[in-house]
Amino acid sequence: MAKTPKKVSERLTKEIRRFQLVLKKAKDRDVNESDTVTIITDILSNVFGFDKYTEVTSEHPVRGTFCDLAIKLDGKIKYLIEVKAIGMSLKENHLRQALNYGANQGIPWVVLTNGVNWDIYKIKFEQPISNELVCSINFLELNHRKQEDHDKVFLLCKEGIANAAIEEFHTHVQSVNRFMIGAIIATEPILSAVRRELRRVSPGLKVNNDEIERIIVAEVFKRDVIEDEAFKIAQKQLKKIVKKAQPKRKTVNNEEIGDRDTNPNEVL
Repeated sequence: MAKTPKKVSERLTKEIRRFQLVLKKAKDRDVNESDTVTIITDILSNVFGFDKYTEVTSEHPVRGTFCDLAIKLDGKIKYLIEVKAIGMSLKENHLRQALNYGANQGIPWVVLTNGVNWDIYKIKFEQPISNELVCSINFLELNHRKQEDHDKVFLLCKEGIANAAIEEFHTHVQSVNRFMIGAIIATEPILSAVRRELRRVSPGLKVNNDEIERIIVAEVFKRDVIEDEAFKIAQKQLKKIVKKAQPKRKTVNNEEIGDRDTNPNEVL
């Protein structure tokens, strides 16, 4: 994932702490949505590095209504921001108007925030159009000196947008997660490796990959992993990747030739 440049980190170290104090006071006073928008505009300028006069637009038109804020660079909207009052809990239905606009205008990134919580959503342009929560940031829980927290905030910074940090982060979390890792573990190469190690531990052991897979799925994995739709999607993605990577086998007289591997399900 993209690392925060030193110059940006210096700004974040200073400004995160300052606006944490501002947000705490605003939360204690339970300020309204309008005042929350004012604070967020200052955060976008001082913390995230945007010019609030030219790069932060307010009351952006959304199909007959308005989205609270939008980030605009080089004449293009980079992400939309839906703001709720600082004391209000964030819910996905609050995103509806911004998501609808983003979907129709081809803007994939939408942020829902109350100043404290910042939820970053990615619109998935498929049939039907959907969205996914990519990252959540609690501004009050950030450590203003911690590099890992700087890297999270960098996703929404002007410099991060310019370097496609959010796209890189999204690619990373799609690949490095419990569902993808679980799907990889359940593939033939890994099952075969486990089988070899079991036979190393117990020479002469009779076991096949199907039996190992049943044990891993039923007894090793957590149920919420294997029953989640994301696990099935990860398995499908892996199958496509493996199939694409396999070399084409030569044929002689319409018969395939090549190395013959031992059947991984054969009990030895």
